[in-house]
Amino acid sequence: MATHLFDLNENQLLPSYVIKQLVRELKNLNETPPEGIKVVVNDDNFSTIFADIEGPHGTPYENGIFKMKLFLSSDFPQLPPKGFFITKIFHPNISTKGDICVNALKKDWNANMGLRHVLLVVKCLLIHPFPESALNEQAGKLLLKDYTEYARLARLYTSIHALKSKSKILATCSTTLNVINSPLAASSTKTSLDIINSPVAASSKAPMSLPANLKEASESNVDVSVATTIVQKKKAPLISKAQAEKKKMDPRKKSLRRL
Repeated sequence: MATHLFDLNENQLLPSYVIKQLVRELKNLNETPPEGIKVVVNDDNFSTIFADIEGPHGTPYENGIFKMKLFLSSDFPQLPPKGFFITKIFHPNISTKGDICVNALKKDWNANMGLRHVLLVVKCLLIHPFPESALNEQAGKLLLKDYTEYARLARLYTSIHALKSKSKILATCSTTLNVINSPLAASSTKTSLDIINSPVAASSKAPMSLPANLKEASESNVDVSVATTIVQKKKAPLISKAQAEKKKMDPRKKSLRRL
């Protein structure tokens, strides 16, 4: 809460021409945002600018969203803004507290530089770190001596603190668990179990007894479908004979009905 009040006080000290300049810049950033950068502004406090930066493709920060802020002092634009990463990141030029060390925000700054330039420089820092001027000594040393280990730790930090799909994954997992634990799912599961354990299902699981012809065919590696056809052909004369006998019986039934 104290930080918020401090920001508001600083905002009141910003000259009116600076505020007008910021409004124009922010409008431009909103209409044509830099690729992979989204600016978030509090209309009541122009002294603190927030931005979401997508981890560049092909870097250990890929698939991450890194939140940062730029704090503008009352001497802006004569003095550069101060940059901070809110999202934890393993990077040589970003301290464990989030401070950013980049020349564009220090000795290379000039009053003609705008917010767009600053944001692009910070994003480029994720692509090309400068371990010689490291704020995070561990990251700087690893980058110089063992890039594989440096990249592994950077990806680990990204997956824990900045993974952009993490919220979607958690939401999906939560939804799946809710569906599994729902009364409808429970009743469906019970119904399925009842069907599986029913007498009909049990009988269907029992091995079928083959006729002698089929059994012999299966034992002699003859195609079962061929054997089945043979059995059906043998049964055909018997069926036709039964039908003929039935036809003979019909006239007798008719004569009995007449009596």
